[in-house]
Order: sequence, then C-alpha cells, then structure tokens
Amino acid sequence: MNQEIFLGILRQHEGILHKICRLYRDTPEDREDLFQEMVYQLWRSYPSFQGEAKVSSWIYRIALNTALASFRKKMPEVTYPDRLPDDSAISVPVFTDQQEQLFQALQQLNDGEKALMTLYLEDLSYQEIAAIIGIEPNYVGVKINRIKSKLKTILKPDP
Repeated sequence: MNQEIFLGILRQHEGILHKICRLYRDTPEDREDLFQEMVYQLWRSYPSFQGEAKVSSWIYRIALNTALASFRKKMPEVTYPDRLPDDSAISVPVFTDQQEQLFQALQQLNDGEKALMTLYLEDLSYQEIAAIIGIEPNYVGVKINRIKSKLKTILKPDP
C-alpha cells in the first residue's frame, strides 16, 4: 500500500469530504470527527480500490456511507490498530455567505436528498450518481427536480 499515493488522492479530493462533513454534522467538533472517520474508512478500503470507477466516485461512496452509517448506530469507543498517515497539509475550507446559505438549506433535506444533491452539485452525471447511490439513472433526474423545487421553497425570502 503506497502511503504517498493515498495522501495525494486525499489532498486532491479533500473538498468532497469537507462538503459531506458540513452537510451531515452541525458542530466543528462533529465535522472533525466525521472527517477523521471518513479518512480512516478510505484508508481501510484503499487496498481494495481497483480503479474500476473514478477516484471521486469511490470517495463519495465511502464518505456518504460513513456519514450515513454513523447516524444509524452509536459508535462505541474504538481504538484503531493501524496508524493513519500524518499530513499537516490538509486544511479546513472557508465558505462564502452564499455557500453557507446553501449548506443551511441542504441541511433541511433528508439524508437521501442530501446525498443526491451533493453529487449533483459536483456535476456528476446521472449515471455516476445512480452508480454511487444505487438507484436507476432516470429516477435520479426525477428526484433532483423534486429536490430543486423543495430548495427553492426553502431559499425563498419571506416578504
């Protein structure tokens, strides 16, 4: 397992992890915990990644599954036997006011809707989204249109 390649992939795609953390956790501490758990899960699954899908699709699948799984179960205190590579180059992004408003609106969606919109906002194709989420490509379009209408209502300023 090549640690440098993994760190390069992580650096290149860390924005994906930060966006998912921002959508699925409310406090900075919870976001940091989720980020660490996602990195750990990526590290664990890295040896089995065979490059059949895009790296970003693999990261989305692991990150979203990790975010959703941690909601479903209480995590016992865990000690991890393997050390993750240490890299101080990974930083926390700063979001604009408009991005913050969008995150707040997205947080009002259910978990499935959040996952779909996260992938859609990354300009993934319906086929890629369907492969990551596990639904039919045609259904992706239907769901996204419904979610867009819902978001318009949420973002609509009160008169």
